[in-house]
Amino acid sequence: MKTLLILVGKTTNKHFQAGITDYVERIGHYMPFELVTIPELKNTKHLTEEQQKVMEGELILRLLQPSDTMVLLDEHGHEFRSIEFAQWMEQKRNTTRRLVFVIGGPYGFSKDVYARANEQLSLSRMTFSHQMIRLVFTEQVYRACTIIKGEPYHHE
Repeated sequence: MKTLLILVGKTTNKHFQAGITDYVERIGHYMPFELVTIPELKNTKHLTEEQQKVMEGELILRLLQPSDTMVLLDEHGHEFRSIEFAQWMEQKRNTTRRLVFVIGGPYGFSKDVYARANEQLSLSRMTFSHQMIRLVFTEQVYRACTIIKGEPYHHE
């Protein structure tokens, strides 16, 4: 199973970027994993939040293949404990060719992106910046990989 993480806009915080890069490299030892960054929209001062979501949504949807399983990281999504997330990932590995996670822009997702999504996942009921959640999520994917392999990174 190939796994993609689509991000809207570059990660600007150098400390977050260093951590993300580290975890992406680690994940690569366990499974094919790719980070895809959609450039931020230009001249957004004259766009409404809804218009921005629609434009970002079009860019996201262009990256998808019809058979992809798309999972949105969204505050209203399903929450897992780390072990449950690892079990979910293992199940997806057996049933999905390409698993695509998406972290949207600051205003969230368009209606079309929600309509295309197969699932929604929340990492916490707390709110994190879109920059920080990238680091938290890549760490959780790495943690899931080590749990699946029975390695000692995760402790109960």
